[in-house]
Amino acid sequence: MVATIAKPLTLEEFLQMPETKPASEYIDNQIIPKPMPKGRHSRLQGKLCQEINQISEPKKIAYAFPELRCTFADRSIVPDIAVFQWQNIPFLEDGEVPDQFNLPPDWIIEILSPEQNANKVIGKILLSLQHGSQLGWFLDPSDRSILTFLPNQQPILMTNSDRLITPEKINLELTVEYVFSWLKMGG
Repeated sequence: MVATIAKPLTLEEFLQMPETKPASEYIDNQIIPKPMPKGRHSRLQGKLCQEINQISEPKKIAYAFPELRCTFADRSIVPDIAVFQWQNIPFLEDGEVPDQFNLPPDWIIEILSPEQNANKVIGKILLSLQHGSQLGWFLDPSDRSILTFLPNQQPILMTNSDRLITPEKINLELTVEYVFSWLKMGG
């Protein structure tokens, strides 16, 4: 009896596969399914996108995309939030947003879900920073902290009333406790 070993899937083969719900990512020749977002994750993701876009879209500064596939460096990741500066959005000739984003986001935001491995999620942020991202946030709803990543610097652990670092042109006045206050709805 001869055992056959399946050859690893290429990035191109992965990208030809139908999308899954929730999305799968392609990292180090492996398909890694993302967990289905739960309540706290969904709430933080929605509110962050809303806050960023409310400030930055009307002035054409940037746009926050939830669950956008970003393909670069022989990987295809789906950050919880991918923020692109306006001039870096690869608009089509007719001005529409394309389906394919073959570059890392300028700002990557990941929200830890209970069943996720923190180091794998942080690895996506580090990969993005190595390939051009300017900022990364890693939110941990369980301990109400946000680990902030900047290129070529040590991560900064932010808690309580710490004012969050945002890209220069996105003028958000957010503290860690304010972001996590969004988990309480309706007063």
